[in-house]
Amino acid sequence: MEIKETAEMWVVRIARRLRIPDVKQAAAEYAPIIEKQIADHGLKADGPWVFISRNLPRDSKTLFDWEICRPVEKPARPDDAIALHHLEPIMVASAVHQGSLRSLFTKGYAPLVADIEMSRHHFSGESREVYHNWNGPGSSYHHIEIQFGLSR
Repeated sequence: MEIKETAEMWVVRIARRLRIPDVKQAAAEYAPIIEKQIADHGLKADGPWVFISRNLPRDSKTLFDWEICRPVEKPARPDDAIALHHLEPIMVASAVHQGSLRSLFTKGYAPLVADIEMSRHHFSGESREVYHNWNGPGSSYHHIEIQFGLSR
């Protein structure tokens, strides 16, 4: 577990309320829409995909707030035709999962949650997945950073 401050980001995002099993389909549906918005408005991607969850449940049936975000370089001039969202820096407990999506919760989330619960830190309710290396839905290897926001 690493405690760190995230960088400030400007992102193009789509937000939805869904269940954990719905994330795969939502990401596949919304990523091309975001990529098209970025291209259509002459923006430049500036970092890996980020999924943000608020109050991520521990089961597959409970709805939660989810966002798919693509960081972009902040344009010199604002374009009112596209909504850019500013993500302020936050303090997070972070760990990297290298492996399949199938083991993301058991080998990625579970050890990080256990480490945070054993520490002096407290969950803020926000969590993020940063997809540093995405090799497609059926791949056995991905490089995903899991971040849990920490309250002060």
